[in-house]
Parts: sequence; C-alpha cells; structure tokens
Amino acid sequence: MPIYQRMGQVPPKRHSIFRQPDGRLYAEELVGNHGFTGPASLLYHLHPPTRVTGVRFLRGLPLEADPEPTFRHRHFKTGRIGAVASLTLDRQPLLFNADVTMGFARAARPDEFFYRNAQADEIVYLSEGAGRLESQLGTIAVRRGDYVVIPRGILHRFVFEGELRCLVMESAGYVRTPKRYRNEFGQLLESAPFSERDLRGPERLEAYDERGEFRLVIKKDDKLQEVTVAHHPCDVVGWDGYYYPFAFNIGDFEPRVGRFHLPPPVHQTFEGDGFVVCSFCPRPFDFDPQSVPAPYNHSNVMSDEVLYYANSEFMSRKGIEYGSVTLHPDGIPHGPHPGRTEESLGKPRTNELAVMMDTFRPLQVALPALAIEDPAYYRSWVEEGGAHPLTGGL
Repeated sequence: MPIYQRMGQVPPKRHSIFRQPDGRLYAEELVGNHGFTGPASLLYHLHPPTRVTGVRFLRGLPLEADPEPTFRHRHFKTGRIGAVASLTLDRQPLLFNADVTMGFARAARPDEFFYRNAQADEIVYLSEGAGRLESQLGTIAVRRGDYVVIPRGILHRFVFEGELRCLVMESAGYVRTPKRYRNEFGQLLESAPFSERDLRGPERLEAYDERGEFRLVIKKDDKLQEVTVAHHPCDVVGWDGYYYPFAFNIGDFEPRVGRFHLPPPVHQTFEGDGFVVCSFCPRPFDFDPQSVPAPYNHSNVMSDEVLYYANSEFMSRKGIEYGSVTLHPDGIPHGPHPGRTEESLGKPRTNELAVMMDTFRPLQVALPALAIEDPAYYRSWVEEGGAHPLTGGL
C-alpha cells in the first residue's frame, strides 16, 4: 500500500516526547511487517497497548484436506452455507496451500469482540451486505462489491446490519497492488486499471478512553486465543505511515478491452506471495468483427485457477450460480462449456462479475467444502447426449 497517510494528532518528530493534556506520555506503537524494514505505521495510544489482564485458548483451526487422491475440476456452492455466529471465527475453509487460504463466511450479526489475524494479510470480498470496518487506525465505510484489505496484525471488526456474506483470502505474504502497475516511486501508473483515488483508507479516527475488560481474539498458527485488555483497544489519537486497512470496490476497476480476446492478467487487481487476484467486471466485448469473445481452451501450467462468481452470469460457463466457486487445477485443460463459444459470437458486452484467484502452488480442497460440492461438475464439458468416455454416459 504505497501511499503515506496521516490522521489525528502526531508529534513533529518520531520517538519524541508527546504528552497528553494531563501530562502523561502518549504510548507510541510501531505496527508493520518484515521487522523494521517493511511498510509500517506509528500509532499514539492513550494507554499502553500491552495492558493484558487475561489470556485464554479458544480452539484450534486445523486445515484438513480432501483425502481423495484424484484431482479434477471442482465446483462448490457457497449458497448452501448457513449463517454462523461469527464472521471471523466461523469461516468455512474451501481451498488452501502454504501461500493462501480461501474461505467463506455468512453472518447475521457483528462480532462483539475485536479480531487480529497474526498469521495472514486478509482480502475480504463483500459479496453481500454493507456496514463499516472499525480498527485502531479509524473507520472505513464498506459496501457490497468491496475488497477490504486488512494487513496482518491490524486489530479490527466489521459492524453491519442485516447479513454479510464474504469471500475471504488469507495470505501468508504481504498483499499489494501489482508491481507492473506502479512506477519506481510506488505511484500507480496512468495505464493501471485503477488509481489511488479508488483506494479508500480510514476516514474517521475516534479515540475511546474507556477502562474495563475488553475482549480481543487473535489468530496465530491456526489457533484462536482470547486476550483481555484493561482498556478499549481503539484509543489511538493519531498515526501516520504506510500500513493500514483499505477498501477498493470492484465497480471501480477499469476493465481492459482489445480488438481480440485479452488474457486474464489484464484483470489483475492484487498480488500476494504465490498468488494473484483478478476482477472480471461488466465490459464491452472485443471489437473486431472476427473476434471470438469467449476465452480459448487453456491449460493452467504451473497454476491453479479459482473463480468466485459474484453474480449468476459468466460468458463461458453453464451450471454455475451466484456464489459458486470453481477450481480448475494445473494438469487438466479447461475452457468454454459446450455451445458457449458459438453463443458469444457477435455479442456486444458481458455483465459478468467474478473474483479470480490464481495460485502458483497446487491447492488442496478443505474437507468441509465437500458438503457443498457439485460432484458432477468435471463432466460438464461433455456434449449433451454424448457418452462419457469412462462410463458410457451413465
């Protein structure tokens, strides 16, 4: 996140005397990654953030994989996932490897506690619902279609009314805008499909001077632990730096259109270590009269492709629905479903909306995802009425 931000009260020099009205020093805290060499922000608290009064282990979150040894194209229907008690603690894992975990959460009420993911940066895609993200660095209004990027270690919670449905990608590495979109100084290029104006950082900072018992839940090493502190954790009067949560709405992505079909990297939105995230948005189709709008068949050599369908339309797919997740792994070609290429000819535009995650190491299917799987999906490329090569059409 290569943009300097400053909110609230900060002293003229870092690590200098900075007193509260009653003469006490504000408690300074550096929050950042890669030790003291990565992006960081400097926070000024009313109370030391170290005042822990209790610690309690909650539970482990082991990632168990599908034991089935074969690999194939997979389809999961998140619409079958019921509402859970906690947006952060009860996420259902879908796919994972050492670099990233994709899960889904559907919650009807906000958490009463604050949450800190101490093992991963998070990209939370709001598929449904609206509200705000509260954090020590301020509040961000969020709405349907937002990617909410929360760096590792940032204390936060989502506050909302109604129901929130979220696709969540947890990255072991730092989530950032693609390097090729930025110049040598970190600024997004004129040719990038979005600009800094589209990235929404914290908008309002309010310091709470409240003493009591406040619950925090921390995720570390695939375990959940509850920590109690002696004051409201959002007691920051000011901060500055490069390390903070931000939101970007998929509707602000500027899709690229060519004379002939352009490959998926033109849709890239974020990158992490070992994976990328792309946004497929409503757009005109290719403009040459001889162009074929539907994508060509392709093999994902050295990558696994995952698509989350944020509406029920996708030009090259049949049988998917709003909330579907498909996995097309390395080793098996995939492409348009039968008839979709011909149907795309001459169409002026598409209204598809989807989030794609491509990983460069193989993904495993999480065991809970089997309960929402469409097991026949891998056969969906067989022409209607044709015989399946192994079963004779049975």
